[in-house]
Amino acid sequence: MNNQRNLVVYRLYAPGYDWLVRPLFHTARQRAIKLLQLQPGERLLLSGAGTGLDLPLIPSGVRVTAVDLSYPMLQKGREKGNGRAAFALMDAQQLGLADASFDAIVLNLILSVVPDGAAAFAEAWRTLRPGGQAVIFDKFLPEDGRLSPLRQFVGKIIARLGTDPNRRLNDMLHATELVSVERNEASLFRGQYRIVLLRKPGREG
Repeated sequence: MNNQRNLVVYRLYAPGYDWLVRPLFHTARQRAIKLLQLQPGERLLLSGAGTGLDLPLIPSGVRVTAVDLSYPMLQKGREKGNGRAAFALMDAQQLGLADASFDAIVLNLILSVVPDGAAAFAEAWRTLRPGGQAVIFDKFLPEDGRLSPLRQFVGKIIARLGTDPNRRLNDMLHATELVSVERNEASLFRGQYRIVLLRKPGREG
């Protein structure tokens, strides 16, 4: 899977993405964002914001920056923004954003989509201030699960559709130092999908 393929796939998905995805993932998105306990005035990054399905779930007064590599998806997000968010066309694996510039980060259904999930996580983590929190909602291969030949084969087919079901969360987190896991909850499909709350150690300033 590569960025060019993703650009093609998600351009095709954009018109019907909300109709397909919102009913299935709305409750999990809602739970993930609630765990952050966002407060007015806080700076929030939506990395891989897609069509902006997280935006209506964010409390008022939060300063939102939403980035995505797919222009058609981001345009859908702008329609939901209602002036409450700043949007930028940007690769989640190489963010043009300053270090420690956000109080919180949402990584919903992005780490399994980008070509390099570890790079996308590391970049988001770089922009998070010390003491800040990040939440992940995504699907992962169980840490103790065996990647059978059948699952590997099926995973490669699914990856061509724009998402990889065979990535392990720890492989992505361990590529980055100073990650504190505060909560790791089973979500959809018997825990294949997880909601993970992280905190960056230290204090700002």
